[in-house]
Amino acid sequence: MKLRRTAAAAAVVLAMAVTATACGKEGSPDDDKQDKDAPKLSYEVNTAADVKDSPVWSKVKGKKIKIGTKADQPNLGYEDPSTGKRSGFDVEIARMIAAELGFDEQHIEWKTVPTEARETQLSSGGVDFYVGTYTINDERKKQVDFGGPYYLAGQDLLVDKDSDIKTPEDIKGKKVCSVTGSTPLKRIKEKKYGVAKAKAQQGYQLCVQDLNNGQVDAVTTDDTILKGYAAQNDGLRVLGKPFSEEPYGVGLKKGDKALRDAINDAIETHQKNGNWKKAYDATLGKSGIPAPTPPKVDRY
Repeated sequence: MKLRRTAAAAAVVLAMAVTATACGKEGSPDDDKQDKDAPKLSYEVNTAADVKDSPVWSKVKGKKIKIGTKADQPNLGYEDPSTGKRSGFDVEIARMIAAELGFDEQHIEWKTVPTEARETQLSSGGVDFYVGTYTINDERKKQVDFGGPYYLAGQDLLVDKDSDIKTPEDIKGKKVCSVTGSTPLKRIKEKKYGVAKAKAQQGYQLCVQDLNNGQVDAVTTDDTILKGYAAQNDGLRVLGKPFSEEPYGVGLKKGDKALRDAINDAIETHQKNGNWKKAYDATLGKSGIPAPTPPKVDRY
């Protein structure tokens, strides 16, 4: 079983590597599964939406709203390379917000935005808002505004289901993989964790391959990302014991208070009506980790 899972994981990673520049997973055996498993959720469009004091909303009213997100994170922000369909928890949050702002699915224009370009795209109007594992912090608030948080993530560990790693303290003397230059990699290198080796890779899918091959004992990054991989790998599990706090927010152009208020209203509406939990259960919930309590919106 382990051998078959390892071989399958290697095939997935090879396909990813071949199409890395396209930000997709064309050729991966998981492509069809991801598309078939995409949540069939819908949200009532607020036809009476009026955010006239928002420069961004006034510009796109009656047209299309441009939403930035990720495209390569399973069950979080994913674009099927063969169909172009978007799926994942972040995508569902974006759809909820768009519906409250008066936009149905046909009036959403999706745009894949790399991490390093988020502030530029929001400031220049390349996207109207952004949902994609975007941690709220004071440094980023100098450049953009945030709605939310809509999810409180935290650094966690992805391990084999039969691993003896049960808590973050158990990684002492173990080999742990994360992405080059990432905050999770930097944190895991701290002396207090006592890891035997902190391995750096260019992508999390490569870390998952190393885990499946037995080259490392765990993969570490935000629990949301790890849950996506756990949902695709039956032999892996997320500890569910985060050891940091990463509040995910909706990025928007700085100074557009009316739009920020409207986005916050939308998040609260869908937390209360149950759509937030339905979206989680249909995406990240496939990892086996039950839905957490949604975080309180910070109307700073």
